[in-house]
Amino acid sequence: MSGGGTETPVGCEPAPGGGGKKKDSLGFAGSPAHLIIKAWVDLEFHFLFTDLGEIHSRLLDHRPVIQGETRYFVKEFEEKRGLREMRVLENLKHMIQETNEHTLPTCRATMQDNLNQVLQRLQAATDSVCRLQQREQERKKIHNDLLIAREKQQVTQWEDFMREQHGKQAEVDGEHGKALEKLREQYAEMEKGLARFSTF
Repeated sequence: MSGGGTETPVGCEPAPGGGGKKKDSLGFAGSPAHLIIKAWVDLEFHFLFTDLGEIHSRLLDHRPVIQGETRYFVKEFEEKRGLREMRVLENLKHMIQETNEHTLPTCRATMQDNLNQVLQRLQAATDSVCRLQQREQERKKIHNDLLIAREKQQVTQWEDFMREQHGKQAEVDGEHGKALEKLREQYAEMEKGLARFSTF
């Protein structure tokens, strides 16, 4: 127990090469320092792996977050809403059933009735238009026939008028020729008379 010497445990011999204290603290498995260091190292590794596990679970393992969100969604959907969506879906189901069973047949029957009436009115309007068109065509045909008849009548009247004018012209020319002939004869007799008087 002196301050500067090296003590050797009882029943142990110093190892060759000096360094007995170092072997006692690190080399022997039963020494208290080795147990403390081992316990400290194990504790450090335990904390280190625990921290790594927490970091891994926080960064890469999302199951707790997803489970929490799932529980919140189920609680929000089932407890707070009180099956409101189910009632809405039931109302929609009843509405669709009512529409399929009553509204659609009523609308179909109404549309068929109205469409039949519309088709009848359309057919009547088409017939009226066809009759009006036929009457208009007949009226145009009659008008064209009248125009053609009047044109032919005017042509005939013009031809008769021209023939009459030619006849009158020939008659006037004949009377004029006769008058000229009489005048010539009269002037000839007068010239003869003058010739007789001039001889005396």
